[in-house]
Amino acid sequence: MGSSFLFLALGLSGLYLGAEGLVRGSAALALRLGIAPLIIGLTIVSWGTSSPEVALSVQAALQGKGDVAAGNVIGSNICNIALILGLAALWQPLQVQARLVRLDVPLLVGISLLAGAMLLDKHLGRGEGLVLLTLMLAYVTLNVWMSRRELPDLLEEGKDLLPKRLQHPLFEGALVVVGLGLLILGGRWFLAGAVSLARTAGLSEAFIGLTVVAVGTSLPELATSIVAAVRREADIAVGNVVGSNLFNLLTILGLAAVVRPLQTYGLQQVDLLVMNGLTWLLLPIMWSGHRIRKAEGVVLIGLYIGYLLFRAGV
Repeated sequence: MGSSFLFLALGLSGLYLGAEGLVRGSAALALRLGIAPLIIGLTIVSWGTSSPEVALSVQAALQGKGDVAAGNVIGSNICNIALILGLAALWQPLQVQARLVRLDVPLLVGISLLAGAMLLDKHLGRGEGLVLLTLMLAYVTLNVWMSRRELPDLLEEGKDLLPKRLQHPLFEGALVVVGLGLLILGGRWFLAGAVSLARTAGLSEAFIGLTVVAVGTSLPELATSIVAAVRREADIAVGNVVGSNLFNLLTILGLAAVVRPLQTYGLQQVDLLVMNGLTWLLLPIMWSGHRIRKAEGVVLIGLYIGYLLFRAGV
């Protein structure tokens, strides 16, 4: 019992420090390079915070556990939208850039529908995996092209991110790397402590999987988005979630299927419907003044709790 609380404390510390380092370092580096923070949130930050999902899904695919590989992606996407965006908005209403509303969220809606359609027959083959990976490559290329077109003069905005003596590209890059490492370690430690406590409390393996494990692999996204919201880096907070969900569906699901075709007989259609429904819900929420308000955050969290209770059979 004592070791469980120790892991929880170490995990929370790692998550907080890692998120602070990642948000400050990535924002400062983006401004120095003339890259909009939104682009950084959609790419580097979201890919880094999705590393637990990569490790889990690829390992599950290698072991022939297609349900785990695909379920991890679908569950993480549901958690990212409903819980993480909800909590971030509850802490600090999020101003959403027009680009997200016009391009990235509609793209996420389309990719979610495509992935859901691919999984309807309970099988995801290598060909389908290659299609998903190709789409990810096209998305990255689009981001690089758009970033070069914009190239805003953002350096002046970054002066308060770090003390003057630490404003150096090597230090900012190191902050990003160390921050990612602490996020991953912190997530593992917190997950280990939480699972141990849940088992001690007599909770079922199914309920642990639906709650602790699903949230556990999304802890880096949770910590990063909340810290970004607190620091009023809404571009990183929202871009991290949208980018992570795109990365999960295109790269993680695609890579897992290429490694070994996935059989997903245990994946329920309700999970695909909930993921797509929540993704569609982002459109009207973000169109309403380009803001995710506290009230909308409460709605998202309520939907996530309702989904968990339904899946747990309560």
